[in-house]
Amino acid sequence: MSRVGKKPVPVPAGVTAKVDGQKVAVKGAKGELSFVVPEDVAVVLDDGSIKVDPRNDSKRARALWGTSRAMISNIVLGVSKGFERKLEITGVGYKAAVVGKNLQMSLGYSHDINYPIPDGVAIVTPKPTEINIAGIDKRQIGQIAAEIRAFRGPEPYKGKGVRYAGEFIFRKEGKKK
Repeated sequence: MSRVGKKPVPVPAGVTAKVDGQKVAVKGAKGELSFVVPEDVAVVLDDGSIKVDPRNDSKRARALWGTSRAMISNIVLGVSKGFERKLEITGVGYKAAVVGKNLQMSLGYSHDINYPIPDGVAIVTPKPTEINIAGIDKRQIGQIAAEIRAFRGPEPYKGKGVRYAGEFIFRKEGKKK
């Protein structure tokens, strides 16, 4: 039994949810998102909450039960509050700035890296060594943060590179002379 799947997803005030077959559409102050629930899972909207149940007792239905509930919960949170991911840049000369519709990063390569900012996402650089990514879709925010981090991931000797805010980097000692 899924402990996550058992809990209904509450729909807060100011957010409207609509279930049409397998499609769940949620509209709130920040925007609107939808999610198509797999056929193995049944979705019901009743008195201010969305309830998710497996249609049968198969392994696939039980696996998708909690996942579907978590996805619906994320879209409800996204349209009401939104999501934010913070990145830190460490290294001499490493910096980032928003230039027009691009995030321009200088990460120690022979050229600057220009990352196009997708629609529905806000990227802000309060300092040259910080990147804040905000939006309503948790999956999209996480994917963008992972792509930016992949340009120059943190290395274990000096810790230089792009890392998530608060991420612990296991440091290596290096060779002794």
